[in-house]
Amino acid sequence: MSINAMRSALATNMGTISGLRTYADIPDNPNMPAAVVQLGSVSYNQAFANGLTEYNFVITVIFGRIATTQAQRNLDNLISTGAGSLKTAVESDRTLGGAAYDTRVAEMTNLTSVTIGDITYLSADFAVTVFAQ
Repeated sequence: MSINAMRSALATNMGTISGLRTYADIPDNPNMPAAVVQLGSVSYNQAFANGLTEYNFVITVIFGRIATTQAQRNLDNLISTGAGSLKTAVESDRTLGGAAYDTRVAEMTNLTSVTIGDITYLSADFAVTVFAQ
C-alpha cells in the first residue's frame, strides 16, 4: 500500500466523527475543526525478508479558538477512548481496507495552541502506527 493510500484510509476512518473535516494531505487553508494526517517516520526491515514496515503517522487535530471552553470539551471527547473518539474512529478498520496488517493509535501528545492566520486554535497530536508490507 502506498503512503498516500494509507493517509487517505486514515482520513476516511476519521470521517465517522461528526463535524470533523479530515485531510489526507496538508491543506493550504483548513476549515475547522480539522484533522490533518502527516507521515512522521518510517522504520524498515521490521521482520525477516523485509516483510514488515512500520509507518508512524501524526494526526494533528485543530479544534476551535483556544479561548473557548467548548473547544476544550470537544477536544476532550476526541481524546477519550469511547464512541466519537479519534482512537475509536481510526481503529474502526485496522487493516486500512485490507492493505495493512494493523493500525493503532499509540498516544496523544502536544496538547497546545497553533496560530493559523491571525487566529489561535487549540490542537493536539495523535501518534498512529501502521504495520504494512
